[in-house]
Amino acid sequence: MFDGILIIDKPAGITSHDVVARVRRILKMKRIGHTGTLDPFATGVMVILVGKATRLAQFLDKDAKEYEAVVQFGFETDTGDLTGLRIADCGLRIKENLQSLNFDGIERVLENFRGEVEQTPPMYSAKKIAGKKLYELARKGIEIERKPVKVTIYKLEILNLKPETWNLELKVVCSAGTYIRTLAQDIGRKLGVGAHLAELKRTRAGKFEISKAVTLEELEKIVAAEKLSEILISMNEAVSHLPEIKLSAEEINKTKNGIKLRLESAEIADNGFCRMTDKDANLIAVGFYDAAEKIVQPKLVLV
Repeated sequence: MFDGILIIDKPAGITSHDVVARVRRILKMKRIGHTGTLDPFATGVMVILVGKATRLAQFLDKDAKEYEAVVQFGFETDTGDLTGLRIADCGLRIKENLQSLNFDGIERVLENFRGEVEQTPPMYSAKKIAGKKLYELARKGIEIERKPVKVTIYKLEILNLKPETWNLELKVVCSAGTYIRTLAQDIGRKLGVGAHLAELKRTRAGKFEISKAVTLEELEKIVAAEKLSEILISMNEAVSHLPEIKLSAEEINKTKNGIKLRLESAEIADNGFCRMTDKDANLIAVGFYDAAEKIVQPKLVLV
């Protein structure tokens, strides 16, 4: 049995659920999860949680994401991406709109989408309202009112502009929960030409980068060669963004039993989570530090 994190380079054409199912078959393990769903047409970084690491999802799914996206100008689709039905030709025949489709014109529009912005979740999304997934309603032809949500776009950078195809290539770094399909559509509307998301590749999720990812085919070969440990990221490394408390043998026994530990001094944010490790850097638990009481309460014991 294995415990840790795998970074998979998801191919286009399959769902995130399909990726998890493939990893289960390859590892011959049922206890497999993931953070951050990717649409079937999207590719790139999927963070796969193996064994006990599935319990760490709550500490990993709020991290910033980085994408390379291709925005196709000219028309919108009902899903906001290339998989949807074309719903309107928008503005490419209008001379004034065409004049804005240059680097400077697009850059001026992109400035509106940097920082904290509001997005209306698309109907074709897994977001639940009143217990129902929006895409299930959308497939029945039902559209309901959605409240805008605040997201943060930390970086929005033009990588390439291809006037011959009206494709705009972008790098996007954003908070978790940002819809890149909605961003593409909103950029098109601001330019007056309409747009949809034509390609999407996630290049980073939190600290996990595409350079560390393996394909499903590569994973099969690695497992067959009994070299999984060479690419499996430890649970401790996965939550290394949390401050660390080194435990003695006595403290480890207390932690395993959920007993609070008193800390007279600790470099931990007031009322914040921390990782509790042994002398060999194995993750024993994730704790919560109460600054007023100067105690750490084990919240998630992993051994």
